[in-house]
Amino acid sequence: MTIPSRRDSLLNRRILICVLTGFSSGLPLFVLISLLSAWLREGGVDLKAIGLLALIQFPYIWKFLWAPLCDRYGSRLGRRRTWMLATQLALLLAVPLFGWLSPRFDLGAITVLAGIVAFFSATQDIAIDAFRREILRDEEQGLGNVVHVNAYKVAGLVPGSLSLILADHLSWPAVYSITALFMVPGLLLTLWVREPECSRRAPASLRAAVLEPFREFVQRKGWRDALITLAFIFFYKLGDSMATALATPFYLDLGFSKTEIGLVAKHAGLWPNVIGGLLGGIWMVYLGTHRALWLFGALQALVILGFAWLASAGHSLVGLASVIGAEAFGVGLGTAAFVAYIAAATNPAYTATQFALFTSLAATPRTLANACTGFLVEGGDVRLGDLHLFHLPGLGWERFFWLCFFAALPGLLLLIKVAPWRGDRLAAPAKSRQTA
Repeated sequence: MTIPSRRDSLLNRRILICVLTGFSSGLPLFVLISLLSAWLREGGVDLKAIGLLALIQFPYIWKFLWAPLCDRYGSRLGRRRTWMLATQLALLLAVPLFGWLSPRFDLGAITVLAGIVAFFSATQDIAIDAFRREILRDEEQGLGNVVHVNAYKVAGLVPGSLSLILADHLSWPAVYSITALFMVPGLLLTLWVREPECSRRAPASLRAAVLEPFREFVQRKGWRDALITLAFIFFYKLGDSMATALATPFYLDLGFSKTEIGLVAKHAGLWPNVIGGLLGGIWMVYLGTHRALWLFGALQALVILGFAWLASAGHSLVGLASVIGAEAFGVGLGTAAFVAYIAAATNPAYTATQFALFTSLAATPRTLANACTGFLVEGGDVRLGDLHLFHLPGLGWERFFWLCFFAALPGLLLLIKVAPWRGDRLAAPAKSRQTA
C-alpha cells in the first residue's frame, strides 16, 4: 500500500471537491438565516415573529428520519449524486419564489416556502455529508471536513453580504433570483464527479438501513456513553448559536445600514472565522482533539461577551468589526474541533444516517432555542391558542448575550466525560474500507 505524500493529502481533487460541496450546502441555510431575516425585518415583521420563523428549520433536526432513504435508494447516477442533483435543482427553483411574496401580506406563504427550502437543503446535506465521508481517505478526513466547513461559511457571503448590498439597488425578485444562481456550481459538480465503489453497496433492505446505524452506535458506546455523547453534540454550540440567531436584526437595531452590514459585519466575521477554522485544523495536530475541544470551546464561549459590550457601545463600525471578528475567530476554532469530533464518532459503514443523526442534534439548538430568542430580547405574552399562559419580560440585547454566554457552559462541562483533558485523540470507530 502506497502512503500518500503530505502534499497529496493537502492538495488533491478530493479536497477541492469539498470546497464546492461546502459552498452548495451552506448557501440555502444562510438564505434562511441571513437574507430572509433582513428582508422580513425591513418589511416590518417584529423580532418575535422572525425568531419563531426559525422553527421552519426543523428539517435540519429531523433529517435522520429520512436519511435511511438516501442510504437505501438511488438511480444510475449513484445513491449520493441522485439525491444531490434532485435537491439542488429543487433549491434552484424554490429560492427565487421568495422575491414574489410580501413580508407584510404573505407571511404564511413565506413560512411554507421557507419550510420547503429547509427540507430540500437538509436532504442535500444528508447526501453531501455521506459523499464527503466516502470520497475522503482516513488521513484526509480532518482537513477535508475543515475545508468543507469553511466553504460552507464562505457561502454566507452571498445571502449575508452580496445579496444585502444588491437589495439597496435592485428589486427583491432580482435579488433572490441572483442568489439562487449560486447553486449552479454545486449542481455542475454533481454532474461531473463519480462516486467511490463503496457508495454502490446499499443496505440490503430499508429496515436494515433504518436500524443498523443506531444499533451499531449504541453497541459501540454503550447506552450511558451514547446518551452523554448525544448531549454533548447538542450543547457544545448552543450559546454561539443563540448569540448569532438574530445577528442581522441586532445590527439593524443598532442603526447600521444594510450596506454597512454587508461590507463590514459580514466580511469582518467571515475571514477570521475561516482563518480560525484552518488554524484550528492545524493546531489539532499538535494539541489532539480532546484539548482542542476544551481550549477552542472556552474561547468560543468567552467571545460571545463582546456582543454584550457592543449592545451598550452602540453604533461603531470599528467596534462592530472588532467584536464580530473576535467572535468569528473563536467560533471558527470551536467548529474545527467539533467537526473533527463528529467525523471521528461516525462509522463509515453507516455514513448517511449516523452523520445525519449527529448533525441533526447539532442543528437542534439553532432551531429550538433560536425560536425563543425574539421573545427573550423583546419579551411578550406567551399564548397557547387563545389561552394566555404568562408574560415574558424582555431582557434587552445586553442581558440576552450574557444569557448566551451561560448557555455555552454545559457543553464545556460535558467534556469531562466526553473528552477528558489528558485523554488521547478521539479514535475513529473503524477504518474506512474505501478509497476515492
